[in-house]
Formats: sequence, C-alpha cells, structure tokens
Amino acid sequence: MKQRAAEEIKDVYQRITDRIVSELEQGARPWFKPWSGGNMAGKVALPLRSNGEPYRGINVIALWMTATAADYTSPYWFTFKQALEFGGNVRKGEKGSLVVFANSIIKTEANEKGEDETKTIPYLKGYTVFNWHQCENLPERFAPKAEPVQTPTMQRIERAEVFFAAAGATLRHGGNKAYFSPSADFIQLPPFEAFRDAESYTATKAHEFIHWTGHETRLNRDIRNRFGTEDYAKEELVAELGSAFLCADLAIVPEVRADHAGYIASWLKALKDDKRLIFKAAALAQKAADHLHSYQPKAEATAKDSPARPGAVSATSVPALVS
Repeated sequence: MKQRAAEEIKDVYQRITDRIVSELEQGARPWFKPWSGGNMAGKVALPLRSNGEPYRGINVIALWMTATAADYTSPYWFTFKQALEFGGNVRKGEKGSLVVFANSIIKTEANEKGEDETKTIPYLKGYTVFNWHQCENLPERFAPKAEPVQTPTMQRIERAEVFFAAAGATLRHGGNKAYFSPSADFIQLPPFEAFRDAESYTATKAHEFIHWTGHETRLNRDIRNRFGTEDYAKEELVAELGSAFLCADLAIVPEVRADHAGYIASWLKALKDDKRLIFKAAALAQKAADHLHSYQPKAEATAKDSPARPGAVSATSVPALVS
C-alpha cells in the first residue's frame, strides 16, 4: 500500500512537471500564457474552487495552462461530485484536469527503546477537476463575466502603488536596470517614464518585490547567487511565478521580460533534473506573495507570514544583485 501511494505521488510530480517542460521547450512560459491570448481579454483571475476560494501554488499554474489550451474563460473548477451538488453535471466524454492537495498526518509509533514517538508525515494527493465550460446546468453565477481593466496610458496603477507601498521597502528610481540588492536591501527600478506602459512598470516592480521578500530579515531565501548559476536561475523562477501570482491578484497584465528569455534553458535543465522543483518554486513564490499581502492593513489580523525578522544567516563574501 505504501509503495503504491509513493508511486502515485511520484506520478503527480512527473505529470505536472512534464507539462511545464513541454511548454518551455516550445519557448513559452506557462505562467504568463493566460494573458497572451484572446481568451483572457477580460479581467485576469486566479483559478477558483466551487466555493470561490482561489487555488494556490502549483495548482494555479496547472489550471492556467489547461484554461489557455482549451480557451476556457470561466475561472471556476469543480470535482465531478461538486457539479452534481450544484444541480449540474460534467458533460459526457470531458477530460478532467489534475490538481494536488498537500497535507500531513501525525502518527505515533514506538521507537527502539519502546517509547512513543510522534512523527509528522507529509503527503501529496492528486484529484480531478473540471472547468465550468466542461459542465452543464450549473448556476448562472459561475458563468464567465468579462470585466476589462481600463488603465489610462502611463498613469500609475493606484491599487498596485498602494499595495507595494504598504510593505515599506526602500525603492529607488533611476538608471536602466531593475534589480534588488540583498546587501543594501533596496529595490532599484528605471524611471516610470522609461517603461512602455504602466502595466510593464508594475509587473517589473512585482518581480523585484518578490526578490525583496527573500532577504535574510524576511523570508530568508538563498538569494546571494552569482548571475548564470543554477541557484540564480531558480530564484528567478520563484520571482517569475510570484510576479505572475501578484499580477493576477491585482488584475494586471504581466510583462514578459525579454532579458529573461535565456533562463528558459536553465529552467529546462533544472526541471528535468528535479521533478519536484516546480512544486518547490511555486510554494516559495506563493509564500512570497502571501508575505507581501500580510503588510496590507486589511490582512494584519490574519496574516500568515509575519513581517518580523527571522533568524539571520551568514552573509556571503560576494554581494549580489537579483534582477
């Protein structure tokens, strides 16, 4: 039984990783694809469960890929049973999409000395969901409603400005590069006027703010890596995913940064070497996005990630810039 469960978990990792590798091999980054087609011309949205709760982490990427490939415009997803509970049904012949559920169980066992020992055992479970477009007779409230976001050209997006300002990061403008400096703990962006539009500026800012969360006084990720190394590319993957999540939260079309095209080859190699990498990166990206949400006034009482300083780590001898 344990062996079969382990094989099922391995299959879940492999199936989702294989889909992402396939997209990358075609030169596409699947976490950006929802905004590149006509199917997402309206308001950008995170995939939603039948109760309206957004999916998180790797499930966001997996369902975005499916929705884009099939031209689904509704953000709602249902299990076979949930569709029935709402008075509808999944159409015959429809193929469901894989999502995952991660949790842990606490087990008490006797150790070598005969003493009871409590162990926490993590597990991953895959299950199947169907989009609204694959179902019939569901309530009208689940039907897609296009709500285009109107943003005046080259006027700052106020909701995003308020969101990022709440974090209290040191933000500087000038020059022609965007990066986060871990050693000096500040974000550098080109002038607002240098960007093609307000969305490009905001999406780039979101990318650098994800790097900012990794500082040793915040989420303490390993972000002091030299450009061109595998660890550097992995942190860029976290920032790309986190930026995509934030852009969805803020209903902003993200910018596909041309200077990051070269990372695709690095990501392909890393993903093929470690089928769990995309899950790890998505989890870190989600945690980073949650951390930024925790600074918002309305989230103070229920923030999952406290802005308080965690334990410090030893600094490397080479100060790095994370772009």
